Order: sequence, then structure tokens, then C-alpha cells
Amino acid sequence: MIVLRKYKWQRDPNNPVLCPNPNSTYDCTCCMNPFVIRIKDEYRLYYAGADREGYHRICLATSLVANPTKFTRYGVILDVGKKGDFDGFWCVLPRVHKFGNKWYLYYTGNDGSNSGLQAFSGIGLAIGDDGIHFERYGSNPIITGDQTKEYPHNRGIAGPGTILEDIQTDGSIFYRMYYTLAVGTLNSDPKIDQKKLCAVCHSIDGIHWSDHRIIMNPREDVSNEDIAVAGPFVWRDTNCYRMFYCGIGSRWGYYSISEAVSQDGYKWYRGEKDENLTLTPGEPGTWESQMVEYPSVIEENGKLRLFYCGNGYGTTGIGTAVTLNRKII
Repeated sequence: MIVLRKYKWQRDPNNPVLCPNPNSTYDCTCCMNPFVIRIKDEYRLYYAGADREGYHRICLATSLVANPTKFTRYGVILDVGKKGDFDGFWCVLPRVHKFGNKWYLYYTGNDGSNSGLQAFSGIGLAIGDDGIHFERYGSNPIITGDQTKEYPHNRGIAGPGTILEDIQTDGSIFYRMYYTLAVGTLNSDPKIDQKKLCAVCHSIDGIHWSDHRIIMNPREDVSNEDIAVAGPFVWRDTNCYRMFYCGIGSRWGYYSISEAVSQDGYKWYRGEKDENLTLTPGEPGTWESQMVEYPSVIEENGKLRLFYCGNGYGTTGIGTAVTLNRKII
């Protein structure tokens, strides 16, 4: 039997650990969408930074694992595309994964059109040798939002939460990518305007993705996720799959972070009502009083370290928290 683990978190007193820099030309108004990996004794924190004109670019900051609240900005590692391209206005939601000796950087583009979630019209790819310097794999997205049977005319999609590797019977590697399907359309009703679902697709090479499936919908009877579920961050536990994701609900009107558990990575159990709610917005007047969103998790000394962003979808920056007395099983 699989059960929800119900993590308890200690938020870092230094939060937010990566704030917009008012003197910067690339992340002076927003630091959002954290994704962290470890390289030896260093954390690489990939994120999206915004300038004063509203353009968002993929950026990198680093810290020592021994001091994960003090980050040094590296700068922009992927600029926006050409005007009119799917990523001509925003490049956000970075995710990196190593395929052989190459690093793949997946990101979500926004074309700048006034079409709400439908302006996020594709997931793009850039490839590099060192995880820092990347070149675009063409000017078109490699994944679009019209690939599920339920929403064949949808455009909106938001970048991968995680990529997992499965070993096939012949020894080859098969990849799963979890992502957000953004099906909302412009409307005064947030349940229509902001509707998002969690989905998964599959690949053998990291470039061509197929077999798109919806794996999670909003729950109408749960007030913290009755509008949207998004940002699935999935990993394998000893005998199951676990997920952190963020939900938008009428309870707060913005994001909070919840947990789910699965035996196969496709059918997910979320418990009764809001028992799976793991991180709520913070105290009034704090940097995270409005929302907490876009979880990225990494193991650290037998516990979990969470990176996430706060108010205004990252206008107050990125923070971190660690699990309390909870070992990885």
C-alpha cells in the first residue's frame, strides 16, 4: 500500500535567497521558476529573470552545497528568440537533463500575444556541452499543447516539471517528461482563464516526444486546487512515485504546493480534501504571503531541500525550505 508522506518544512530564515536585483539588466523585476541540480559541491539554480521591459530570459545562479542560501549570479544563459517566434517575448521554466555527454535545456516560450495562457505556445530545446552554454535546437518548439486527445486544438503548454528515465527490456532508455497543459482561455472566470492540468509524454531521444497523457485535473471540491494543477515535480521512491505540484484554488486565489503519490507514475492519489497540502502561503506582509509555487526538490544529507518562488510569480524572488526529521526512504 502506498501512502502520502506528508512532509513538514522548515522555511529558511534568509528567504528569499535569490531576489530581483534592481541594478541588473536581466533580472531586476523577477526571479521565478527555479530548477536546481547538484554538480559536485555546487548547486546550479536555473531560473527565469525579467527585465524592466517585461522580457524573461533563462538565467543561472550558483551556490555551494554547504551554503545553499548564498547565490552568485552567472547571468543569462538563453536569451529570447526573434520577434514573432514562439519564444520571442519570454523564455521561462528551465529544466536541464543530461543525455549521454550532452546537456539539454528545455524551456517554455511566450510569444507576447494578448492571449493569456495560450501565449505559452510551446516547449523549446537548447543543447550544450557543459550545462551552462547552450545553442537552440531550431527556432520552433519541440512540444506543443495540442498533443492530447482531450484538447486537440489547444496551444498552451508550460515546461517540464521533471524528466525520468525508464530502462526497457532491451536495455535502452525510455524517457518520461511531466509537464503542465495550459488549457485556459481569456475569461473573467478564473476557472476558465487559469485552468491547467498535469500531463506526461514519452521519448527515446529527448527530442521527439509522443504518447501525451493527462494525469491530473483540478479537484472541484478542494478549494486550494479547484482552478488549476501545475508544475509537477516527480521522482521515484523505493516502491512508488512521488510528486510535488502547485494548485490554484478559490481558497487563496493563487498557488500553494501539494503532494501526490502513485504506483505507476500515471494514476495519482492526493488523499481526502486538502490533507496533501504541504506548503501554504506565508504570513501576511511576507515575501510569500500571496502564493508559493513552482517546486524544485533535491536530496541533501538524507532530507529534501525545496526551492520555490513567492509573491507575484517571482517578483519577490526565490526561497528555500528543508524537510524536518524526514529521511529519504
